[in-house]
Amino acid sequence: MEKTEDGLPCKRPYELGKRREATDRTREAVLSAARELLESGGARDLTMEALAKASGVTRQTIHNLFGTKTGVLEALFDRIAVDAGMMRMREVMASSDAESMLAAFVGVFAGFWGKDRLLLKRIHGIAAIDPEFGQAVQARNQRRKMAATRVIERIHAGREGMAAGEREKKIAILVALTSFEFFDALAESCGSAEAAGGWIYPLVKKAVGV
Repeated sequence: MEKTEDGLPCKRPYELGKRREATDRTREAVLSAARELLESGGARDLTMEALAKASGVTRQTIHNLFGTKTGVLEALFDRIAVDAGMMRMREVMASSDAESMLAAFVGVFAGFWGKDRLLLKRIHGIAAIDPEFGQAVQARNQRRKMAATRVIERIHAGREGMAAGEREKKIAILVALTSFEFFDALAESCGSAEAAGGWIYPLVKKAVGV
């Protein structure tokens, strides 16, 4: 058996691999339990005790993997984003055509908000009353604002200089129209997430002056 410089036995690669696989399975079990608890009962049912029971692990294990309940929620939020195609944003930001960039930007977020609308509604509800998790969601919204800024700058590149106030106004409009809150209200009014997803881009296009 291989040994370290201190004479201690080294962990073989397959042992480390098995441990990593077990950790990944445990993470998935906790995230699945968190999703089910939120979908079935909402924020009131999402406790560390309930997560431990539903996922078949101890509270200490959850703490070791995620830190706090906020850590679980952040990981779940990010998992939903990945499953909804948020990784496409890298491709969107690299687009050379301004209008295509705008359409794809809106499409990515409409798809994200629409895929798990009920779950996201409950996640945003928790963010509204939990300061720590609220900050985590706000950080993600700030990243969306940064991306929106790049989109607006690309749309108006090469045109006559735009006043700073007008630039900030267009960025604010794009951020507002691609928010979960706007999407959810529109879906509620028109009766479906699919319809809302189709209505948002024309509104955005007109509002930002494409």
